[in-house]
Amino acid sequence: MLTVLIVLLVLLAGLAVVVARRPDTFHVERSALIEAPPVAVFAQINDFHAWHQWSPWARRDPAMRVEYLGPPTGEGAKYRWAGNKEVGAGSATIVLSRPGELVRMQLEYLKPFRMSSVAEFQLHPADAGTRVVWTLDGPSNFVSKAMGLVFNMDKMVGGDFELGLQQLRERVATTQH
Repeated sequence: MLTVLIVLLVLLAGLAVVVARRPDTFHVERSALIEAPPVAVFAQINDFHAWHQWSPWARRDPAMRVEYLGPPTGEGAKYRWAGNKEVGAGSATIVLSRPGELVRMQLEYLKPFRMSSVAEFQLHPADAGTRVVWTLDGPSNFVSKAMGLVFNMDKMVGGDFELGLQQLRERVATTQH
């Protein structure tokens, strides 16, 4: 019995070392080409009121409660949401807005777990329109590092980003005509 306990403790200690050595931050990134000028794409990203037209999470919970605070667009605009277990609850605040170039947001998740991160949309002019690069960066504490052994943040969120970029492409196309 003592031998089993010692082996178990050694395995747990080894697992703790593996978890502790994982990166202290995470990064998710996806990009897409949207056949529209940067100003048209920027208008959809910089205005939280437009997000329900293209956000993958808004479509997961059409009954999601949303509150808009601060200015209607740009720096200081804030979006609070509370929805089902797929979308959780939290807030997004635009902290940097450069027309046609960049929108950076501070995200505060309350449910299903507490976490802070930064999302960013970079807009790059391209021959056929605008290359949109959507990123998410945040800290990884010990628990999230351990969860990362089982759940891949890039795969979990990356699929949502891909869907959101596709829906953004469709939304911009409909507002251009």
